[in-house]
Amino acid sequence: MSTQLPSKKAARIDRLAELTAGRETSSGASLWVEAFRRLRHSKMALIGAAVIAVFVLLALLGPWLAPYNPTSQVWRTEVRPNSGEFIGPRWGNWLGLDHLGRDQMSRMLVGARQTLLVGVVATLLGFTVGALLGGISGAALTLGGRIGGRIDAVIMRFIDMMLALPSLLLAVSIAAILGQSLTTVMIAVGVVQIPIFARLLRGSMLAQGNSDYVLAARALGVRKRRIVLAHVLPNSMGPVIVQATLALATAIIEAAALSFLGLGNPDAAQPEWGVMLAQAQRFFDQAPMLAVYPALGIIITALGFTLLGEAMREALDPKLRS
Repeated sequence: MSTQLPSKKAARIDRLAELTAGRETSSGASLWVEAFRRLRHSKMALIGAAVIAVFVLLALLGPWLAPYNPTSQVWRTEVRPNSGEFIGPRWGNWLGLDHLGRDQMSRMLVGARQTLLVGVVATLLGFTVGALLGGISGAALTLGGRIGGRIDAVIMRFIDMMLALPSLLLAVSIAAILGQSLTTVMIAVGVVQIPIFARLLRGSMLAQGNSDYVLAARALGVRKRRIVLAHVLPNSMGPVIVQATLALATAIIEAAALSFLGLGNPDAAQPEWGVMLAQAQRFFDQAPMLAVYPALGIIITALGFTLLGEAMREALDPKLRS
């Protein structure tokens, strides 16, 4: 009997945690299963997922789908940018040629991979470091004590310092310090995302720390460390995962902005949508489509991630569940 009592209490606490935190709905399905059902019937989610799927496929298959070498200047003699003579869409060059006689469609297809790589790596960096700092801070406050309060104060003051600077200014400063490279862009954009994830996870853990199941677990003598790691932290990850989807859109835009400012890949011959947009700036009056193509790619891709992220947020919000 003495060995069964703690296990029964633990089972009760686990069940109460699931119900209180919204991990199960009134129909008995888990929160994530119910959210997936809502996403399947959401037009916004389906449109966002379709846009993302097309973008990912183009990024993965772009080098094989590109009809020509994106760096080859085969048609260089047909383009005279100094006199305003450009080649628009034609048979064999569906999106025309750029100012150096390179096939614009091939560069768009191959450049999608670089854009996706920068966005994903930067978001993963911001998510990992931000969730680590926010989790430590939230756990320290949930566990209580003077040491926990001091740990939270130190981490949050550091996060406040990062939030005090505008995101683009912070990214430009980091890129300028580390030097011009694609890796620098990933680090700079990822660092900008850190305080967002840290603040969000910390706030979510504090909200969970005041839930009924936490009070019940403490009353039954369950260790605080188990409460935090087994229930509070997992129940707090939903909003952070949704934010990661939204942050991907922001990361792509900020990476394009850094490339536009000349802080991206030093090899301008390698296609990347932000670099292509920067190169087209000089010829916008004569050939505006050179800037329209990469700009549309960035806008549509960011819109896809934003739509899916917003749909996920609504699907996971217990107040919006019917």
